[in-house]
Amino acid sequence: MSLVKIVYDHQDFIVVDKPVGMPMHDSARGIVVSSENVLGEKDLHLCHRLDTGTSGCLILAKSPTAAAQFEQLFSQRKIQKYYLALTQLKPNKKQGTVIGDMKNRRRGQHILVKSRENPAVTQFFSSSVEAGRRGAVVKPLTGKTHQIRVALKSLGSPILGDTFYGGIESDRMYLHAWQLHFSYRGESIRCICPPNEGKLFQSAPFKNWLAKQPPPTSLPWPPFNLPAS
Repeated sequence: MSLVKIVYDHQDFIVVDKPVGMPMHDSARGIVVSSENVLGEKDLHLCHRLDTGTSGCLILAKSPTAAAQFEQLFSQRKIQKYYLALTQLKPNKKQGTVIGDMKNRRRGQHILVKSRENPAVTQFFSSSVEAGRRGAVVKPLTGKTHQIRVALKSLGSPILGDTFYGGIESDRMYLHAWQLHFSYRGESIRCICPPNEGKLFQSAPFKNWLAKQPPPTSLPWPPFNLPAS
């Protein structure tokens, strides 16, 4: 497993590049303890979560006060998150919004249903990386467990390596938290974590595809009004 890398170091928080396979829980190999060891800090606080198989940008607060501030920012949906995903199959639509309630299924799986009582909302743009492989820039507007994984599966294009949701086996799950954009106490913050683990993320076709992607904030994301949680 790769070591935690510090992407942004603020007096109140850090943003780390979480390695693939590193869990959230505070064990000796969890993200909090690993980040504390790298930074020489103590008492870091998780502000949000990534699945164990997902890599990329993750915010850790340096105090309970900062953690409470981020809890408010997330609940007000003032932190914009952008992910990268690779799929083997072409989705049934190239771009758009996936909306639906998430329901628990067997063995910890979730499914997307048509009701919208407390929906997961996921927006995406996808395009070809090379023959038989597609890349997607994904913007989750909500923060449900396994949300992006379930959304892409519902489009008929599960994430490569995500065998839990029908993806083709690979050397990793190809989902990466690419960018975070937010304002903290009047300061505009933009963090970018290029993917650095996985043979397909390191391949020339993917790197060429990524280099051609516009800044995610410039993409024509469909307007969607969602109340604060």
